[in-house]
Amino acid sequence: MRSKDRISYFYDGDVGSVYFGPNHPMKPHRLCMTHHLVLSYDLHKKMEIYRPHKAYPVELAQFHSADYVEFLHRITPDTQDLYLNDLAKYNLGEDCPVFENLFEFCQIYAGGTLDAARRLNNKLCDIAINWAGGLHHAKKCSASGFCYINDLVLGILELLKYHARVLYIDIDVHHGDGVEEAFYLTDRVMTVSFHKYGDLFFPGTGDVKEIGEREGKYYAINVPLKDGIDDSSFNRLFKIIIDKVVETYQPGAIVLQCGADSLAGDRLGCFNLSIDGASLVNYLLPIHSDSIPFAFFLPLQHIYNFYCIITYFCFLTGHAECVKFVKKFNLPLLVTGGGGYTKENVARCWTVETGVLLDAELPNEIPDNDYIKYFGPDYSLKIPHGHIENLNSKSYISTIKMQVMESLRSIQHAPGVQMHEVPPDFYIPDFDEDGQNPDERVDQHTHDKQIQRDDEYYEGDNDNDNPYDV
Repeated sequence: MRSKDRISYFYDGDVGSVYFGPNHPMKPHRLCMTHHLVLSYDLHKKMEIYRPHKAYPVELAQFHSADYVEFLHRITPDTQDLYLNDLAKYNLGEDCPVFENLFEFCQIYAGGTLDAARRLNNKLCDIAINWAGGLHHAKKCSASGFCYINDLVLGILELLKYHARVLYIDIDVHHGDGVEEAFYLTDRVMTVSFHKYGDLFFPGTGDVKEIGEREGKYYAINVPLKDGIDDSSFNRLFKIIIDKVVETYQPGAIVLQCGADSLAGDRLGCFNLSIDGASLVNYLLPIHSDSIPFAFFLPLQHIYNFYCIITYFCFLTGHAECVKFVKKFNLPLLVTGGGGYTKENVARCWTVETGVLLDAELPNEIPDNDYIKYFGPDYSLKIPHGHIENLNSKSYISTIKMQVMESLRSIQHAPGVQMHEVPPDFYIPDFDEDGQNPDERVDQHTHDKQIQRDDEYYEGDNDNDNPYDV
């Protein structure tokens, strides 16, 4: 077992400055909030912090069609009216609008996931985090579900250069359809998605019967859930399935998509998950020490403290518990964000999960930071459980579990693959200081890559909220 995980964390403030438009639920500003919350808990001091490179078009075209990448590169809000047929062809519009700096936004979040995969491949870290990534709906030739470039597919393709098998796990409330589709015909990647299914819920795929085809048959695992699933049901099912998947498939690396729209209270979600089950703990902690049986055998405060500790570890459940469970396999781990549309809860969730990956206990009271006003009025890191009726009966959960286990039994053993010479990483041109023309203007991102600022990850990003962002 590793004594201490080496963690690389990727962030570029520019990724949080884009604006999808009025009334659009996707708020990249949540990434700035997350980063500043991570800083306020001093978690950056326990990680290596990197600004990702902006992915080159040739890198994006390792999965996406060259014409689609070129169109994303070319289209702007001012010119979109000239390309109405292409907008329809590539599914750009209401859900996936054209906005200022769209292509740069894609380059940054995809670059983060590519850089994360490469550091893992070169054994420069054990865990790599890119909360800006996880846009799992994008397809080879089109955008979908607020996603333009599928950074997860690109990251997995990178990991496959060094690993015979890669496991992809998705805990977003929406089915990870883009990633599943990309690897539906291969056994080199096993995709496992836990998501809401039915009632015309987006994207409409992810039935338990969708198991892959040809060489990929049985290597797509779908866990379709109904409204209102709670921490205990979700975590129990998650652990049983993932434990069996890892035992059967024996992956060389894991990619974990941590979409936060599966949390209670999400604007687009319908589950009852807490971040870390702490609301149950907070409910139990006020019990007075004199109410604990047999308190007379030990000093009351000692017994109460012991009770609180036992209670905490017995009831640690929720979204973050999935991250903790996957971490324990001690495999190279790439962690991304994903959905999440109640942005203060997204920031809470991904900060807690950064702490989980660092084995760091975080105080419940949120420290002062540039976005503290968003966490009022209680300024607490925890969120309450939801109150949506749980439509996932014990018999339904049991049936889903049995069907998944039956698929896994159809896999005789972990598939082998003849590994050839590892393809080189894409050439990333270095900055040539001698060859620079002093009269030529460079963009801000290029300039930033040429200098090293002491304050790079400490000074505030502008709050880019719009009056419509409620």
